[in-house]
Amino acid sequence: MINLEIPKKFVPLVKQASGLADEVFRPISRKYDRAEHEYPRELDLMSAVIDGLSDSGASQGAGARTTSGGSSEPAGVGAGSRAGRSTQTVNGSNLSSVLSIMQTCRGDVGLTLSLPRQGLGNAAIAAVANDEQKQRYGSKWAAMAITEPDTGSDSGAIRTTATKDGDEYVLNGEKIFVTSGERAELVVVWATLDRSLGKRAIKSFVVRRDNPGLKLVRLEHKLGIRASDTAAFSLDDCRVPAQDLLGDPEVRTEGGFGGAMQTFDNTRPLVAAMAVGLTRASLDLATDLLGRAGVTADPAAPLHTQSYAAARLLQMEAEYESAYLLTLRAAWMADNGRPNSMQASMAKAKAGRTCVDVALSCVQLCGATGYAETELLEKWARDSKILDIFEGTQQIQLLVVARRLLELSSSELK
Repeated sequence: MINLEIPKKFVPLVKQASGLADEVFRPISRKYDRAEHEYPRELDLMSAVIDGLSDSGASQGAGARTTSGGSSEPAGVGAGSRAGRSTQTVNGSNLSSVLSIMQTCRGDVGLTLSLPRQGLGNAAIAAVANDEQKQRYGSKWAAMAITEPDTGSDSGAIRTTATKDGDEYVLNGEKIFVTSGERAELVVVWATLDRSLGKRAIKSFVVRRDNPGLKLVRLEHKLGIRASDTAAFSLDDCRVPAQDLLGDPEVRTEGGFGGAMQTFDNTRPLVAAMAVGLTRASLDLATDLLGRAGVTADPAAPLHTQSYAAARLLQMEAEYESAYLLTLRAAWMADNGRPNSMQASMAKAKAGRTCVDVALSCVQLCGATGYAETELLEKWARDSKILDIFEGTQQIQLLVVARRLLELSSSELK
């Protein structure tokens, strides 16, 4: 069974991430919210510190690392990748990443996403790359390009094509909403080898950011997470070496799409952790502001005997706890080689919805103070919405969970 206490070996990491949130992220959070698309230079030093700790074995890093301390084993080990090992349970890099991200996102979600070499593309590489690729890309910062203008949340409907030409693939298509797309050194692009074969032919390719066929179209202006750049790209006869196709190049009749989808088993708990961290920040600040106004919640007293604000705080604490526990479970299962696709979606769905509800409720409970820029509550309310959308919308997560519970395929339950 999962132990709900933070493992002792991760306590220093959690403290480090907490200090990063309070001492570095919070003070510059408003600055980079207003200066959208400006790179936060303060993060370069923090990235160097994280790299140093990782190399010494003192830390797993604050985000999704492809390798830890030069090891050939990924920091975001995919679900089922440890199958066949000892039945002894472990607390590994999935759990450490989740715990640290919860802390850094108490400071700022956009800045967490902007940490060099901590991108979601790194988790994608960890999920499906072979050992040689993991070694080759281990020190690089990777973004992930999945979404297209006309496909929405259906990853299986990707239209970007990859055509084999000798020792290269030629990629053509469009990608939008690519987190860290401008700043990253690599972009993991999802494309299809054959549109007629549907999901089975979808593969992911590592494309260098300076590839002349990968053209930046624009940077998006967003509701929230403005410290993080979000790019749109066109791929125009973008030539990629065949060795940069991640994992197995063969199109298989059964399970071909499964390898690509392992990416989400890695990244959805990370996004859930972001939502949990932002939820915690909103609750802590709202509780403090309401306490100054004389509103104090009493967990031992019936809700109907307390003020609406106090009762609402207690209800939101309960929602936070459930999101927190679901996120820990999904990460722990990945660390222990247990298929976690359903649990990853459950964590992402619960944490994303909870984050939006709590952030907006905290703004409402704190009235004019919550709505004004004198506090970060209004910013957190704006930041929260993306956590319910990217890496699969709320509706997609619930659909995944329903399919797993009912044991139905994607063609049987749409």
